[in-house]
Amino acid sequence: MAEESKAPATQVVGETVTVTETVVVEKVDTAVEEVLAEEAKVVECESFKEESNKFEDLVDPEKKALQELKLLIREALIKRELSTLPPHPVPEKEVKDEEKEGEKERVIEVVEVAVAAVVEETTPAPDTEVKEKVESGEQIKESVVEEVTALVPSEDLPSVTAGDEENPKVEETAPPPPREEISIWGVTLLADEKSDVILLKFLRARDFKVKEAFAMLKSVVAWRKEFKIEELLEEQGINEGLEKVVYINGFDREGHPICYNAVGEFQDKELYNNAFVDAEKRAKFLRFFIQFLEKNIRKLDFTPEGISTIVQIIDLKNSPGLILFKKDLRQSINQALQLLQDNYPEFVAKQIFINVPWWYVTCNRLISPFFTQRTKSKFVFAGPTRTTETLFKYIAPEQLPVQYGGLKDSDHEFTPAHSATEEIIKPTSKHTIKLPITEIGTLDWEVRVIGWDISYGVEFVPDAKGSYTWIVQKPRKVGPSDEQLIRYSFKITEIGKVVLTFDNQTSKKKKLLYRFKIKSSS
Repeated sequence: MAEESKAPATQVVGETVTVTETVVVEKVDTAVEEVLAEEAKVVECESFKEESNKFEDLVDPEKKALQELKLLIREALIKRELSTLPPHPVPEKEVKDEEKEGEKERVIEVVEVAVAAVVEETTPAPDTEVKEKVESGEQIKESVVEEVTALVPSEDLPSVTAGDEENPKVEETAPPPPREEISIWGVTLLADEKSDVILLKFLRARDFKVKEAFAMLKSVVAWRKEFKIEELLEEQGINEGLEKVVYINGFDREGHPICYNAVGEFQDKELYNNAFVDAEKRAKFLRFFIQFLEKNIRKLDFTPEGISTIVQIIDLKNSPGLILFKKDLRQSINQALQLLQDNYPEFVAKQIFINVPWWYVTCNRLISPFFTQRTKSKFVFAGPTRTTETLFKYIAPEQLPVQYGGLKDSDHEFTPAHSATEEIIKPTSKHTIKLPITEIGTLDWEVRVIGWDISYGVEFVPDAKGSYTWIVQKPRKVGPSDEQLIRYSFKITEIGKVVLTFDNQTSKKKKLLYRFKIKSSS
């Protein structure tokens, strides 16, 4: 009897612990969401709005700054200063030799001037007078040469022949070298209006302070040459599994490419060690990251009307706080961030942090003072329960991957070109969708309710009188974690409509996403 009584007690205690842990987690998540919601209100008031790159849309001080920067660059290109590395110090011996050569040149100039002065004073006269004056001139020339010889050793003076005196050589000045060409991200500086878009990035990064923007540009050009960016673009085999950590997938509602950064993937020890275990691997990871940036930046549209920035999504799911405090990872992250800040100005339109855990709120508050207001205005934060809702503000369902609450899936025949419809299912109510069938064929559709926890059923209603309604799918309860996306393909043999019914008996409204297409049998 005693043993039998212990079992239920143990079970109850276990259940109590489980329930308590769940309640604690829920309270923590709720607290995090509340903090993020309050911070989001502040950020929203100061939210970043991307400026126009059209010259006519710039205000006068910005136009002036752009023109001044272009003048500085044009002068630097003519002097070939942008592609030339800083000169090395000249040895002292070479300096003295150059000074000695300069002294020789000045002495020779003195001799030539003196001789020329004597020749100019001579005028046509009887032979005797001319002969006397010529002899007098020769004497003066000899005396000058004697005085100069006392200053400079004879072996240092050039030999002058009679022919050289009568036909002095005229030095030919070489034509100036052509203006150099410098390209950044596939755009040649000062070549066209695309160059203006690049220069505006540098100006905005330095608050339109021309000299600071020019200094930054020179630094970027030098860094790209030192890092051998053009060679890096051709380098092969440096990703090794990192394509699931950083990747481009789809576009936001304004047309910006979306770059996903899945930090939680580094929970994989093998992947982590391959990227950060030693200095060589960390350097390789950095090269992969820069190569990834360069290749995708070159795909941007640098025309004034084009999209020349990206949206970054940093997914912190499954990334415990301690992972960011590992020395090797922290060093790599800091180095990458520093390179981005110094060499890739104004390429991020929005930076969205999703699945933000409790510890990140504290970290963000600590590092926030180090960001400029312009940078902070690009930040968006969302906890686990509001991640999908937040992403939908910026990304359409057909562009958002399935794992983040969207419809995009590379393994299915629907593409982003098939736009989705968004509707709201009210609390404690039924919601129906009617898909019209106007031709014989196959109807494909896919639906998703964010958070589900509702009943879902499908039936086909023919248009012909006297026809029976077909039950395509009996109503069934779909739980929050049962299915993310429901797809169905139904062969149609007569005209009518497919009716989808959603029964929401919860007290919360639900977001419904769906799309469909008909493949004709003809």
